[in-house]
Formats: sequence, structure tokens, C-alpha cells
Amino acid sequence: MPIFITQGRYTREAVKGMVVSPEDRADAVARLLAKVGGKLIGYYLTFGEYDFLVIADAPGETQMAAVLLATASGGGITGLKTTLAMTSVEAKGAFAAASDLTPSYRSPGGA
Repeated sequence: MPIFITQGRYTREAVKGMVVSPEDRADAVARLLAKVGGKLIGYYLTFGEYDFLVIADAPGETQMAAVLLATASGGGITGLKTTLAMTSVEAKGAFAAASDLTPSYRSPGGA
């Protein structure tokens, strides 16, 4: 299954609510992912530009987009950034496929 890495920020209101009533957001994310056939690999609070980082697998982009849209629709998170991650074995396959394609490709403005 594809692996997705998502970073995001909590809104001020979400932070206030979680300070008053602490909760494990990993459980909520894991339940959503399970509903689309995915799995939570890791959920981390982070310092810096983003407040959290989620690593998950999902059957595909449509299912992951559904999870992201559902979480964003609640209004407690913002600034979501999701990246598709590849294993080194998958990357090796991509490089091998590119090697097969390269002789037939001409760069823009190139010869």
C-alpha cells in the first residue's frame, strides 16, 4: 500500500480544547484510516512549522484524500501538507523504469 506522510497545524481553538481536555489524536486518526482500509504507522507531535506528523498507509490517493478531507472539515487543523513516500525498493524500480524511458525522451528545447 502507498505510504503517506502528512504534516499539519492545530488551530488555536483546537489547542485550547486539548489543553482543557487532553486526548490521544492518534486513536481518532487510526479509526478513520481503518474505515478506508488503511493503517496508522506513526503519529507525532513536532516542533517548528508544523504541530504534528502522521505516517500512514492507505489503499490509494482517493482513500487518503477522504481521510484528509474528513479531518480538515472539523475545523481543528490547518495547513495540511501530504507527501507520497516510496521505499528504497520502490525507488529503485522507478529509476530502472526511467532508465528504459530516457532514450526516447527529448528535453524541452533540447536536441
